[in-house]
Amino acid sequence: MDALIETWRIHNRIHLYLLEGLVEGSLEVVPTPKGRTVAGQFAHVHNVRKMWLAQGAPDLNEALVKLEGEGLSGDVLREALVASGEAIEKMLERSLESGKLKGFKPHPTAFVGYLISHESHHRGQIVMTLKQNKMLPSKKVLFGLWEWGVR
Repeated sequence: MDALIETWRIHNRIHLYLLEGLVEGSLEVVPTPKGRTVAGQFAHVHNVRKMWLAQGAPDLNEALVKLEGEGLSGDVLREALVASGEAIEKMLERSLESGKLKGFKPHPTAFVGYLISHESHHRGQIVMTLKQNKMLPSKKVLFGLWEWGVR
């Protein structure tokens, strides 16, 4: 159980590392005229966590605020991702102890895989959007996304 929770923590820190490594103006760029902004992608990750918390641990969801609209600052996004990441961690701890998570099958370990897959997909979309707009973070940040042993 401890290794799975630590994996979740690392995954969340990778999101924060990317967010902190963005260049000025990156949050408002879009992949296509109708696509989500980079800020919108980070907000979506937080909001999906909030959705799962509403089902699996409503008490942990109460303090979280849904992020809406554009123009979200890096500080607001960071605060939301930290808070939702910690709430998901608590929900996972409970679920791993009981062996089940309300609203998700087959089991809590699969849920961690699901969440990491979903969120990594959006992290990839963020990087692609930044690349398309010639606003990639530094190579240090890009390589750092894969350095799970030091995040």
